[in-house]
Amino acid sequence: MKSTVEPEEGNKVKVVVTFSEDEPEFQAAVAKTWTEIAKQVRIPGFRAGKAPRKILEKQLGADAARPDSLQEAIPEFYAQAVIEHDVDVIAPPTIDIEEGEESGDVTFSAVVEVRPTIVVGGYNGLRIEVPSPEVPDDEVSDQVDRLRRQSAELGEVERAAADGDYLTVDVLGSRDGEELDGLVADDYVYLVGSGAITPEFDAHLTGASAGDTVEFTADHPDPDEDPVDFKVTVKVVKEQVLPEVTDEWAAEVSEFETSAELLDDIRTRLATDRESQTRGSVQARLGTALAELVEEEPPAAMVSEEMQGRLQSMAHQLSHMGMRLEDYVRITGQDPESFTESLREAAVEASKVDLALRAVVAAEGIEVSDEELDEQIEKMIEGADLELAEARENLQSNGQLSAVRSEIAKTKAVEWLLERAEVVDEHGNPVPAEYLTAPEPELVHDHDHDHDHDHGHDHD
Repeated sequence: MKSTVEPEEGNKVKVVVTFSEDEPEFQAAVAKTWTEIAKQVRIPGFRAGKAPRKILEKQLGADAARPDSLQEAIPEFYAQAVIEHDVDVIAPPTIDIEEGEESGDVTFSAVVEVRPTIVVGGYNGLRIEVPSPEVPDDEVSDQVDRLRRQSAELGEVERAAADGDYLTVDVLGSRDGEELDGLVADDYVYLVGSGAITPEFDAHLTGASAGDTVEFTADHPDPDEDPVDFKVTVKVVKEQVLPEVTDEWAAEVSEFETSAELLDDIRTRLATDRESQTRGSVQARLGTALAELVEEEPPAAMVSEEMQGRLQSMAHQLSHMGMRLEDYVRITGQDPESFTESLREAAVEASKVDLALRAVVAAEGIEVSDEELDEQIEKMIEGADLELAEARENLQSNGQLSAVRSEIAKTKAVEWLLERAEVVDEHGNPVPAEYLTAPEPELVHDHDHDHDHDHGHDHD
């Protein structure tokens, strides 16, 4: 087999391949085709699928298997050429058989879209803002108060009702002077600010004291019903009395013997969450900043593949939760159109980030050593019964080795950018370097050079 690659207009190339009829791959395709033909053709004296090839060739003609054999073999030769020339394809090829369709050596061309190469500027010294990894004291206090409220008691107070108070009230709901079933109650306990009946309750009961009666008209809790005239008499105002933060209280509500231990645990857990949020935000907001530097729109094929990958990942995660994708969309209050659009926007940004990082790799001469490549391969095969040399050979033959090297290079580009970026929290304070780490390179799956198999190919 001989192959060449020629540039085409736009981000496309033409892969031209010539192979002999004697190539083992083509002969294997011919043999396979005749086997399939034998299953379909009835030859007197032979059971279905058992007629010898020579008999079939005599009956049908020696070239009867050629069209299907070409259909079988060409994708394999195309894949070999793509791997040999390290063509970074992003879409299925359009294939045209130029010579040898009837007999002789075969030459075909495959025009295919490739990942574009772009140039970006302004990436040195990016400024990004992320949530602070420091835990504010009020967050710790909020967590403590949540625990205190779980063991709080109600105490009667001689003051006007405020948000969070519990009122004992008599409620009379009527329309045109007639009481309405379900809207009349004595000694009903109402939490101010809960909106449990209608929002108007909170507005009129806030500021009311024991002995007060408030009258107002509000919407019926059932939106299909007409408005209701309410008369509410406040009988008792009670507030939550929170327990003191003592060692005894801490021992009652937690596994800790002292309040100091409990507070330390709360702060530690909050710090873990905050630090994780900061690290994740660094990656996400660096990506957003990079995407904003890309003026070109990424190819539709890149965006489509990114969307498909995200959908598959989301569906896989949801399946472990016993939920379908359509259930998730409905539960989150989205319609299919808005969900698809948000997915597309995320895919466009991710595609721009990919192109930008590759541009940084090229502009800054970032390289990946063989040692770094082997280290990543060892991580990929960890736990598998596979030697490094064999794994590397498999990746090479499958056309994935370049993709692994590229993922490592992009990770190194992220590290390069973070070393030079100004990363601050919401208060403008520099974020410590320990949070500015690049994620591990993504594992490479068998999709970088297999579009001819996964997506099919078009023939002119």
